[in-house]
Amino acid sequence: MSDIRPRGRDGVAPPGWPSAVRPPGTEDWQESAVNWLREVLPPEYRRHEILRRHPELLARMAVQHVGAVLHAARWGYGEARADLPDVGDEQLGALLAAYQDVGGRAAALDREVRLVEQALRGERWNPRL
Repeated sequence: MSDIRPRGRDGVAPPGWPSAVRPPGTEDWQESAVNWLREVLPPEYRRHEILRRHPELLARMAVQHVGAVLHAARWGYGEARADLPDVGDEQLGALLAAYQDVGGRAAALDREVRLVEQALRGERWNPRL
């Protein structure tokens, strides 16, 4: 099956690309991507040899993990009032703020890990004018 997507250029990072990862196609970019992805994931993921040998699989795990964190933050936020009817307004407000913070960070990280996964699978981007 042929890939009909435009390939773009090496060395171009799309908007939202993580600052700790070199642009795709540049020298040592995959190494920087793997190092960053390992930092994104909990330490227990480092035990699996398959994830050390295949960066695209490591990225897939990161996408799934970060997506689960984002889902949990959204779910927790949405259910907090119903699940905690006896919690005071001040405490509930602080909890909701925490969920917003975690969810916001997870949403940004979700975009970053998805871009890195796409790049590891060969996608490239063209510079924006």
